[in-house]
Amino acid sequence: MLERFVEQTTFVSQEDFIKHLKIKTPENFNFGYDVVDAWAKEDPNKIALCWTNDHDAHIDFTFADMKRYTDQTASYFQSLGIGHGDMVMLILKRRYEFWFSIIALHKIGAVAIPATHLLTKKDIVYRTNAADIKMIVCDGEEIILKHIADSLADSPSVTKVVSVGPIIPEGFDDFHKGIDNAAPFVRPTHPNNNEDISLMYFTSGTTGNPKMVAHDFTYPLGHIVTGCFWHNLHEGSLHLTIADTGWGKAVWGKLYGQWIAGATVFVYDHEKFTPADMLQKIQDYHITSLCAPPTIFRFLIREDLAKYDLSSLKYCTIAGEALNPAVFDTFYKLTGIKLMEGFGQTETTLTVATFPWMEPKPGSMGVPNPQYDVDLLRPDGTRAEDGEQGQIVIHTNHGKPLGLFKEYYRDAELTHDAWHNDIYYTGDVAWRDEDGYYWFVGRADDVIKSSGYRIGPFEVESALMTHPAVVECAITGVPDEIRGQIVKATIVLSKEYKDKAGEALIKELQDHVKRTTAPYKYPRVVEFVDELPKTISGKIRRVDIRNKDNK
Repeated sequence: MLERFVEQTTFVSQEDFIKHLKIKTPENFNFGYDVVDAWAKEDPNKIALCWTNDHDAHIDFTFADMKRYTDQTASYFQSLGIGHGDMVMLILKRRYEFWFSIIALHKIGAVAIPATHLLTKKDIVYRTNAADIKMIVCDGEEIILKHIADSLADSPSVTKVVSVGPIIPEGFDDFHKGIDNAAPFVRPTHPNNNEDISLMYFTSGTTGNPKMVAHDFTYPLGHIVTGCFWHNLHEGSLHLTIADTGWGKAVWGKLYGQWIAGATVFVYDHEKFTPADMLQKIQDYHITSLCAPPTIFRFLIREDLAKYDLSSLKYCTIAGEALNPAVFDTFYKLTGIKLMEGFGQTETTLTVATFPWMEPKPGSMGVPNPQYDVDLLRPDGTRAEDGEQGQIVIHTNHGKPLGLFKEYYRDAELTHDAWHNDIYYTGDVAWRDEDGYYWFVGRADDVIKSSGYRIGPFEVESALMTHPAVVECAITGVPDEIRGQIVKATIVLSKEYKDKAGEALIKELQDHVKRTTAPYKYPRVVEFVDELPKTISGKIRRVDIRNKDNK
């Protein structure tokens, strides 16, 4: 399969990768037909999806199964009035019906909008009206169904709501009854062009309302690098990415690049993340490849890994937030596996990464993915030198690269603010070392300017996180007449240290930062809190802390 889309499938060095990576883009590419159905024809009994849940259910879906079920789902959606360009929101957690639904929507040329089950009535109303969503397909749990039902009076564009069960309330269509009774699927004559929107995410940014990030039908091809050359997958791989289907990370790690590589996607449908349960699944199912955010690995290394047979696990990747080197070192010591970091956004595919032929530098994101022309720019637009901080940008003067978003839907001004003069500005700040490795600093708005120094929140947070008292922390800048800004640490303490909150602990933490990183970066202000303000996707809202301090 991979050979259909790339001219060279193996690489021995970054130089080789840069020189020879060439991704072919078929006309009117459709992941449903050109990958899922192609596998069903080429190797129908190949396992596409290995699904299990926390009630010991287990189903293996072959590619033949996926073709059959996605065809049935596509026909069912057509019977509900869904066609080319229609917006459909999928609130399906880790239910296998997510894969049926998103591929079906691709096949009929509609737009899939994955969303988290944590949305409230207000969140749903905002989304349905912002995008004129026509149908919602959801997990049939009481709280999700209630929020959707409560939103309908204020969501005039929604004509159908569908539940996959177990509860099918009055007014909701029954997904499984619908696909069981669906007529034979008739493929649309022209389901899509490459430039049509196929996928859209509402990004829960750290400021303002969520933005609508629209991707076209070629977006899955951008994830060839993600699945094949970062996750390092092949046809014998069983890959687990720990992510709910409501987040962009799901299509990064549970769909596009993985199936192009011919890997089997492993899904553990669970209500509550428990490190011991996840390790048990890795052992019992012989997972070969794992991708998760650093938070997950922080939990895993606190377990007694010697209790589990993890010999099947060969490769691990990490993304979603910057990696603390201490996590890298501990995981490597316990497993012998080096965590290979990567960086990207909802607006992109994998942008910077540590690839298999590279030696990782703990804490570094790696080097640019050659499908993107990545650089670092100073605030005045000039190129940052090695060792100097700059905003991560993508040059697009040679055209839009595969994987880069199409637009912020219905917001030309916002699109232009982020992407103009053939440069896409990520809003993230990093620095580059002499070997070309990139090191994350923070969001451009979060960088602190104190006494002439530019201080990234992550580097101070990383230092604090190595102290046993700190469970979570956020670094922000506080206005100061003399220094412009001073560093503030807002800290959630571990249970063992909660009764020790006071001046002595503050001094201990400040001294710890001075010893761990450059002394000028230490937090002159320290506040202990029970929890940090966060977005619905779990990102820390430093802007809320800043706003509170600026009142």
